[in-house]
Amino acid sequence: MESLIGYNARRAALAIIGPVLQRLAPFELRVVDFSVLTVIAHNPGVTSRQVCAALDILPPNLVGLVRALEQRGLVEKRDHPRDRRAQGLYVTAVGAQVQARAQAAVGAVESSDLTHLDAHERATLIRLLRKIYLGPEA
Repeated sequence: MESLIGYNARRAALAIIGPVLQRLAPFELRVVDFSVLTVIAHNPGVTSRQVCAALDILPPNLVGLVRALEQRGLVEKRDHPRDRRAQGLYVTAVGAQVQARAQAAVGAVESSDLTHLDAHERATLIRLLRKIYLGPEA
């Protein structure tokens, strides 16, 4: 098993996810909520379709996630400037603060002693993982 990429990737993910969940708890965010909020924060005006593509989320599942973030006042929908059929998603001022603080907390986990990686190793690992899920163009 230890020679399998999937096995090792899963074990690494499990080692990180627990501490990440602990860091996200004060913000009342799950990993998927944080991911959606982060994509929106870094791409103001992004459409739901684009968020689904970026995170590999099914559209029906995203509807509830966005609704929950809207109800918390973290995200808002606005008319899309170029497509009348679509709405753009934007973080609110509160959403931007929550996202920035949550990203710092998650970043601290990933750059802590937990990963046992130096900066070069971390960059190499990210590059290789992206190559697996994006293909050769990564």
